[in-house]
Amino acid sequence: MNELVEKYKTELESELERILHYWITYAIDKDQGGFYGRIDNDNTVYPKAPKGSVLNSRILWTFSSAYNFTGNKQYLEVADRAFNYFIHHFIDKEYGGVFWTVDNTGHPLDTKKQIYALAFALYGISEYQKATGSQQAKEFALKLYDAIEQYSHDKTKLGYIEALTRNWQEIKDLRLSNKDANEKKSMNTHLHVLEAYANLYRIWPDKGLRENIQELIDLFLKHIINEETNHLVLFFDEDWQVRSNVISYGHDIEAAWLILDAAEIIGDDLLINKVKNISVKMSGAAREGLDKDGALWYEYDNAKQHLVNEKHWWVQAEAMVGFFNAWQLTGDETYFFDSINNWQFVKNQIINNDTGEWIWGVKENNALMYDQDKVGIWKCPYHNSRACIEIVKRIKKMSASSIKASAASFS
Repeated sequence: MNELVEKYKTELESELERILHYWITYAIDKDQGGFYGRIDNDNTVYPKAPKGSVLNSRILWTFSSAYNFTGNKQYLEVADRAFNYFIHHFIDKEYGGVFWTVDNTGHPLDTKKQIYALAFALYGISEYQKATGSQQAKEFALKLYDAIEQYSHDKTKLGYIEALTRNWQEIKDLRLSNKDANEKKSMNTHLHVLEAYANLYRIWPDKGLRENIQELIDLFLKHIINEETNHLVLFFDEDWQVRSNVISYGHDIEAAWLILDAAEIIGDDLLINKVKNISVKMSGAAREGLDKDGALWYEYDNAKQHLVNEKHWWVQAEAMVGFFNAWQLTGDETYFFDSINNWQFVKNQIINNDTGEWIWGVKENNALMYDQDKVGIWKCPYHNSRACIEIVKRIKKMSASSIKASAASFS
């Protein structure tokens, strides 16, 4: 077991370098600044493509986190580039918050305030502040936090409203993407507000922020995690009435470790114990989506009894971390091999050894999804680089004896 764990660590350290090398080599826009908005699977650059705030904030988080993890100054240089471009082009200097997209020259395009985008901006800027100690970054982070709390936080029914207009008025189309339900509240936004707030707490351990994090975790336990199935509910109205029957296996396994991480960051022992228990249950529920090749399917629609027969890159990245986390919590080697087998699938099917990075995914017949972008509004270096960093960090904290103990505790 020790040798297998060490091999896993070594491979992920190498993969992290490979992922970051791709983004440094291909994604930097030397003409207009920042990073290209779109690169297709053949590495063809679309220099006039819009630039998304989520892509750019995730690049900011990725290279800040990579620097914090490795100390590699080249990663910090890319993080500096990402931060400077973001604050000059994506921050709305008139109304606050961030734009959803800008054009290729950096001018505002879609100006609505999607709270999901504000959360990722906060996530990335907080990580950059941790890397640099920048007071400017901290000020921007706190302004984003204040904007989310002032305009999106439902102080009566709790939780966060999905989206608003540029000047923070109600908006008819709240959807994050065309595939999403047009509802006031979603699992996805709440998960990433929680993730962002937890990262902010690392650099600003404020009492009010701690209470917001506790509230968010309680909302997951009370409303968002189905207590019968242990799957996440994806959409709600503003009164927390369920508006979705779809199971998202990737979000199930991602939330299983992210919610626990947030509870541990604020050091709430009562919540930690509650979340450890539900985290294992959620991991078990996510296993329902595992295929025999070790990969995790994308979604299952209960109402239509329809499985979306696709295996997306980000789902596999989160499965690697989530199942590893479940192994650490339980000592059940089944979860460890779920993580390892998923990584094996990624190596065999998802990593593009010819042109770099990870492809979007594969379909039921293992047909590669080459028609999807390698860099885009949603295709970012965040999930896969984070999986590498997170698992390597966890392995480094585990001594050889603790690995043996973890493996033996379930037997």
